[in-house]
Amino acid sequence: MNTRKPWGGRFQRLTDRRVEAFTQSVSFDRRLYPQDIRGSIAHARMLARIGVLTAAECDQIVGGLGQIQSEIERGEFEWSPALEDVHMNIETRLIERIGDAGKKLHTGRSRNDQVATDLRLYLRDAVDDIVDGILGLQQSLLDVADAEADTVMPGYTHLQVAQPVTVGHHLMAWLEMLERDLQRFLDGRRRINVMPLGSAALAGTSFPIDRAFTARELGFETPSNNSLDAVSDRDFVIEFVAGAAMLMVHFSRMAEELILWSTQQFGFIEMGDAFCTGSSIMPQKKNPDVAELTRGKSGRVIGHLMAVLTVIKGQPLAYNRDNQEDKELTFDTVDTVRDCLEIMQVMMSNLVFHRERLLEAARDGFATATDLAEYLVLQGVPFRDAHEAVGRAVHYALEHARDLSELSLEELRRFHPAVDEDVTDRLTAAGSVKLRSHPGGTAPSCVREAVASARERLAQNRASATESR
Repeated sequence: MNTRKPWGGRFQRLTDRRVEAFTQSVSFDRRLYPQDIRGSIAHARMLARIGVLTAAECDQIVGGLGQIQSEIERGEFEWSPALEDVHMNIETRLIERIGDAGKKLHTGRSRNDQVATDLRLYLRDAVDDIVDGILGLQQSLLDVADAEADTVMPGYTHLQVAQPVTVGHHLMAWLEMLERDLQRFLDGRRRINVMPLGSAALAGTSFPIDRAFTARELGFETPSNNSLDAVSDRDFVIEFVAGAAMLMVHFSRMAEELILWSTQQFGFIEMGDAFCTGSSIMPQKKNPDVAELTRGKSGRVIGHLMAVLTVIKGQPLAYNRDNQEDKELTFDTVDTVRDCLEIMQVMMSNLVFHRERLLEAARDGFATATDLAEYLVLQGVPFRDAHEAVGRAVHYALEHARDLSELSLEELRRFHPAVDEDVTDRLTAAGSVKLRSHPGGTAPSCVREAVASARERLAQNRASATESR
């Protein structure tokens, strides 16, 4: 059945039902209803302030919108695809409820600035939730890093054993990734927190609107500077999805390491049973499905970033209907990131580290070879000569199936006479990590200092995030 639209005065024929199905967005943008109602209430109060609405009309509109929000939250609201989107569904229901006063609400605005405002309000709330989630995950990481500050493990480059580090140091590297993510979201929030409302379709409005008042009502830092840009700008969406994609890349890297560490070949960790699944045919299996899905979901968000960039790239000013396509990408990004943040936090809190196996693995692969080279440099040997001597010592140890720490002093002196008895402690994994006791180093003492400093930073970030809302 073809239907007439509330905006259809110019048209002589009704909209084809296939066009309605193709162009509708209410099936997904209905989740913007709290933001749409909030924006409409602020707009109504502004219209009353400038005399376009009477106080009684404003009260009718605000009361009617509150009743509609209750209907939606009770599941009693009937969404109509024929009305296209969340905005027209709510406005039409408002007119049904309160009559002519509801028809005045759209004065001085367009769906163009309305949807841009709703989306900014939605993403502002989403960023606040994600920031809280990152802070929670960082707290979990700090607790585990503190507990494992002395736990020695192999550090890798090229996935080959490189030098001994501590588990605490490794987890603090993850924390730094998340810190950059956190700062990106906090910084991006400032650019989200700009109000387009009042830009109308593209050129502003002839009504004497008070945009500063509306901005204060909605908690925006400032109104937008240019009406053309305000209704067509989706940079804030792109920036949000880009930040989310970066966060998901970090989650993917973390998940990959957890997956490797949980294998029988590594045997570094035991993941909680609640975060693994079994096999339909192999009864012995304990599969790290949660970590694998987290790794896989990074592809969704990376794909969303490519999609939203493509949606925007060819559009002339000002608003174009293409922008409807940014909603599902944005909503799924928010949902995916929120889910992954929650699951990563509880998964991290339920890891068990196999300390003896980690120490054993740190002894493999001649992880203290660099320590021997640095020892020789401290004895006055040029680094390149020291590097050559240690390389020959490693070759010798390989031939004899022994670690450098297992070679006698006499054997080590074959490769350079500067080696003395004080070299012994440097060639153990535990001794190696203790030597790296500078800021940013892997020594247990440095890890604990880094944890303490990060806890202070975490508290400051919490306070800053709260203050900015």
